Amino acid sequence: MKAYEIWDDENQLSIGVLQYFDKEQRYIIELQENLDEWTAPLLFTNYVKRGIYTIPRQESYLWVKERVIPSGRQNIDDILRNHKMAAYDEMRMLELARGKCSQDSMSIKKIDILPSFVVERQKKNLVDCCMCDHHVVLCFFADHVVKKLALEQLKDVSGIDKVMQNQPLFESGMVGTGGYCLTFNDSIDIPAKFLYDVKNEMPIESKDFETYVQKNIWDTTQVCDALSCTRQNLSYMLRKESLSPLKTDVKGNLYMKGDVLKNKW
Repeated sequence: MKAYEIWDDENQLSIGVLQYFDKEQRYIIELQENLDEWTAPLLFTNYVKRGIYTIPRQESYLWVKERVIPSGRQNIDDILRNHKMAAYDEMRMLELARGKCSQDSMSIKKIDILPSFVVERQKKNLVDCCMCDHHVVLCFFADHVVKKLALEQLKDVSGIDKVMQNQPLFESGMVGTGGYCLTFNDSIDIPAKFLYDVKNEMPIESKDFETYVQKNIWDTTQVCDALSCTRQNLSYMLRKESLSPLKTDVKGNLYMKGDVLKNKW
């Protein structure tokens, strides 16, 4: 993952942080909470008015897209050759232009450490989830909070009605990029903050733990399939401690699904 500070050159103001998850080629923007509808990027003013400062991936991508040369530009081959690029790379284009756009005074600068306000927000991101019976979801957050929620409690979120009417779509639910959302079929997202802020969560029962183990504990073969890697590659990941088994055994190891999927981000 790469991170960039978004800076307003005209007002000498930090706007927030752009995160780029290179494995998935996804963007998430975290805005500063001192912004208002006049200082926030125009694309995000409706979010700021509602007190939402973590911008969903679709809108974050739109902000990036309006600041880069499109791949279909007529002289794109000449531009790529001029910058010694073998192929079109959207993020590289953004870096070369420093994120500048003729419509505003903003630019980006690469940073190595995430600001404390971003780190603090990420404590409420998802680390794992489990789809249970009757459109109920178990949510596990980075700060160790666990919640059991019915999707009916989030029926105002766009697309949730479709999820509740389509069982295969519901079963596709998984943690989205960086833990910022619960996503169904990688197209309908529920922001992690919405899930975290639900007050009337349901009591967790022993059956929920059984369901979690059945769906979210993977063996070595399942992990290799999910990551499209060999057992040798998996052993290398274990030595590098980028993945840790939940339980080791001479016949194989057991892993938490959420830990495995983090290696795709």
